[in-house]
Amino acid sequence: MTDLNFANWIERQVYWLLAVLDNFPLWPVQTCARVAVGLVFLQSGLNKLESWEPTLAFFRDEYRLPFLSYDLAAQLGTTVEVTASLFLLAGLFARLATLPLLGMIAVIEIFVYPQAWVEHLTWASLLLLILLRGAGLLSVDHLLARGAVKRAVMRA
Repeated sequence: MTDLNFANWIERQVYWLLAVLDNFPLWPVQTCARVAVGLVFLQSGLNKLESWEPTLAFFRDEYRLPFLSYDLAAQLGTTVEVTASLFLLAGLFARLATLPLLGMIAVIEIFVYPQAWVEHLTWASLLLLILLRGAGLLSVDHLLARGAVKRAVMRA
């Protein structure tokens, strides 16, 4: 094989690989994103519920949000973490569930742990994928959408 033929062969292989990657379904990535972020926030919320007094002390002494009392912030934060993460894990109203979590990440990044931007950016990126592209094939949202399409077709 000449150098030119080998270069052409390599080029064809690269284009073939890129075509395969371009056509790879997105739903496994969406599912992994939902599960990864959902489990992080669910575990955090469950830890807070498990030991409420230390949670209150944590919000009072460490978080110190300037616009909410520490007890209200603890209640809101824990509720959002548990509720939104359960919706994410199920893929039920997943796009809506990303919004309070993105807000929570912004508050934590701005007011509490600005040095943890890499971790926050990772979580936010996964949540933005879900917000922009949906929960994916393995989700309640997908099942509901399929049912709605079937009903619409049957009415037509």
